[in-house]
Amino acid sequence: MKQIPLTIFDETLRDGEQQVGIFFDAQTKIDLARLIAKTGVHHVALMPAIHPTEAELVKNLVARNLPQIAASTMMGKSHIDQSQACGVKTIILFNAVSDRLLTLRASSPQNTATINQIRDRMLDLVLANLQYAADRGLKICFAAEDASRADFDFLIECINKFQPYIEHFILCDTVGILTPEDTKLWLRNLIEFTRDKTPLSVHFHNDRGLALENTIQAVLAGATGVSGTFGGIGERAGNVALEQVLNGLKLRYSWHIEGINYDALTKVTEYLSSKGFRANTPYSIESLRYETGIHVDSLCSDRSSYYLFTQGQPEIWYGKFSGASNFQYLFEHCLKQPESQEKYQEFREKIKNIAIAQKRSFDQAETLKLLGY
Repeated sequence: MKQIPLTIFDETLRDGEQQVGIFFDAQTKIDLARLIAKTGVHHVALMPAIHPTEAELVKNLVARNLPQIAASTMMGKSHIDQSQACGVKTIILFNAVSDRLLTLRASSPQNTATINQIRDRMLDLVLANLQYAADRGLKICFAAEDASRADFDFLIECINKFQPYIEHFILCDTVGILTPEDTKLWLRNLIEFTRDKTPLSVHFHNDRGLALENTIQAVLAGATGVSGTFGGIGERAGNVALEQVLNGLKLRYSWHIEGINYDALTKVTEYLSSKGFRANTPYSIESLRYETGIHVDSLCSDRSSYYLFTQGQPEIWYGKFSGASNFQYLFEHCLKQPESQEKYQEFREKIKNIAIAQKRSFDQAETLKLLGY
């Protein structure tokens, strides 16, 4: 058995919980964090900005002497400050890198910027935030959202410019478009064209059922880290299942990942199973459900931003991870009864609080009833 170094990022308590129909209360997250920490994974990510209760939970976990706890953190000094105030030593800053998502998020009636201008603004924004976090003594990883659809040369520029500040550059296949053949070639080319051997990690989604093999091929091509969830839970058809990656590398190549307690992996999956938490099957109706606000916001303008398939329609749900955009989608796209942005924010807070109290998410009919429509 060959020992190999591979940094493992666990997203079960963050990306995993974003699966519609899954809700982790505080005790469940504490139990899971303890079990996951015992596996030896290097980072256990949560997102303090989701809700004040989530920030308090992160503080609680750090106080329980779980050094692997990391904070997924949006761009902005206030978000970085919030993550650091929770006591974490490592943050995972994230931002879109594909032209499709960058253009969507930069769009406004007054904005006539070219794609090069939009890219330059993104680079300036990220670099300013990386510098700010570094100055505060934080360890930083950068998650490149939608990297698999990014312009190759621009992605190389991002990696090279961010390299001085980061420990890992995480390449996200956000809508699961990669194939194993594409993945291996893509990673090899990125490694060849980036300087200083920036550690490249991968975070792959399972929309087409290829996340596991894509991840294996990425490791074979030279990826130095893997981000995923236990049980493969997560948005739509979920993420790559960490226990499958770790055991797959062990069984197929006799590679034992340094520091991993393989016996402890089963304890995590058994706990999830005992609670009824399972990933959605690719291509199922359940895998076409969306709740996370930033994703729904993009869907409002561009169906292909987060919806991979030509058939069917995305199904929007409402709960803990909803943004005002969920309610904009509901009233403008579904009901054709526009409301004000202030109303959408009001609806968001109301449903978010109900969802946390009832430990669930709501479909369109339930949401309208809760809002009195």
